[in-house]
Order: sequence, then C-alpha cells, then structure tokens
Amino acid sequence: MGVQQMFHVKHWQQRLGGLRAAGLAATALIAAGVLSACSAPEEIARKAGVAATPAAAAQGQKAPAIAPAPAKAEVFADNAEDAENKGRMREFSYQWPAAVSAIPALAARLAQERDSALAEQQQNWADLLSEADNEECAACYSLSFSKEWKVVADLPRFLSLSAEIYLFTGGAHGNSGFDALVWDREAQAALEPEALFLSPAALQEALGPRWCRALAAERKRRLGADYGDDGFFPCPPIADLSVLLGSSDGKAFNRIGLIAAPYVAGSYAEGPYEVTLPVTDAVVKAVKPQYRSAFARGA
Repeated sequence: MGVQQMFHVKHWQQRLGGLRAAGLAATALIAAGVLSACSAPEEIARKAGVAATPAAAAQGQKAPAIAPAPAKAEVFADNAEDAENKGRMREFSYQWPAAVSAIPALAARLAQERDSALAEQQQNWADLLSEADNEECAACYSLSFSKEWKVVADLPRFLSLSAEIYLFTGGAHGNSGFDALVWDREAQAALEPEALFLSPAALQEALGPRWCRALAAERKRRLGADYGDDGFFPCPPIADLSVLLGSSDGKAFNRIGLIAAPYVAGSYAEGPYEVTLPVTDAVVKAVKPQYRSAFARGA
C-alpha cells in the first residue's frame, strides 16, 4: 500500500459451558455428604448451597443461587513466523471488553468478524510466501492486523462501542482506522450509530458546521504556521467519519465523538482527528423518534 493511498475503515461487520456449573454443583453435593455426618439439614444446606432434603424444598425453602462467573475481557492473538525467513512475520490480535462478553449474542457477532479477518490474513500471507523472493523488500512479506473494542457508553438499553484498527500490509508504514457500533439490548441487535438518526443529511445538518469549526481549530493547533486552508484536505462530511455515541452520566447519550482516520481530514503525518461535541436540540431532532428518549442535551 503506497504512502499516498487513503485508508479508512468504517462499518465492519461467551460461551459459558455447562462444565463449570456442573462442577460447582458436584462439589456442593460432595460437601453436603461430608457435612451430613455432623450437621443439621439446615446447616448442610447453608454450607453446601443446596436444598437439604425434598421436605425442606416442600416447606418453601430455596437453595441459594450460585452467582455466575463475572464476564471477562477477550484477548485473542494468532501469530506466525516464516520458518525459512525469520524476518517475515504475521501478527493478528483482536480484543473486546468484559461488557461485550456479558452479551453472548454480541460476543458471537464479534467472534465471527474476528475469525473472518483472521482467515483472510492467513490466506493473504500464504499467497505472499508463495511468490518469488524479493530480498530488497523484506517488509513486503510481513502482515499485521489488530482491532480493539472499547466501551464508549453503557446505558440501560444501549451499549456503545468504538474500535481502533491497525493494518500493515507491507510498504513504508501501516495504517489505522476506526469502527463503532451500538448494541440494542431490547432488540438484541447491533446498530451502526448513524442508524439511530433520520438520515445522513439530517446528521450532517445537525453536526456538520460545528465539526468543521472544531476540525479547523485542531488542525491549526497541530500545524501552527504551516496551517492553511488550501483545499487539499477540505472538511470531510460526517458520512466519512466514525460516529461514537457517548454519555457523561450513564443515563442518556449527551455527547457525540467524531473521528477522521489518517488521510480523511489531513495527511498521514497529522494522524487521526477526533472531536467530541455535546448533543444539542438540533441533534435530538435529527434522531429517529423511537430512539429520542435515549438522547439528552449535553453541557
């Protein structure tokens, strides 16, 4: 990939086995057997976490529930090295937080995306290694991919996530991109953040002017005397950005993050641009009616 090629990634599309629960139940029953020689039925039930006898259950006594194991973050890696040429590496990593693992359907969705990306990288690497050697370009035979999801906001109904992506396919440098999604707990479905709004045009009208002003101020801060609006990197529309729905109170979406990947709003050397804007009345009006109760004005 050439250094001038624009790279922008957007809109990419727990299991708890029965063994652990069975193991816990078995342990409890064994403990009950050991305790039965010297303890009353009620004491056995209290210590073992199971009903002492059918009669106890009949009297309305309930066995204490066994708390499920807390969800854990997922950290997956799959790396390889060419046995004949040690400098040729394939690196792959994919991560998501515990909040995702706590939602099996969402974790399964991301696992499917992960497996697809890994299979594609493995095939690309095999194709590269089968080509004729080019001793002048060792980096041409190395690949790297990483994607890490993080929580932006966790509301009663919605879980808002963002992801940073790094991709290296040879050449002078790798490239970075961003992704975002919102999980609707009621609908048990993943949504693109933009899908909560009436239309791209409505979102552009509500956020566009403020985004462009904030971007210009940030570019001027980074570039200093070198900054000039020469038209080479005009302010990109909201449709070219990653949109993140955020919250400062955990009750409603009251701020929106906008991220422009390298080459979208500036040169590669400038890096990505990220701006956070408070939700205004205009933004709320641009939200689809069925989702408006999840939004509130931000400070």
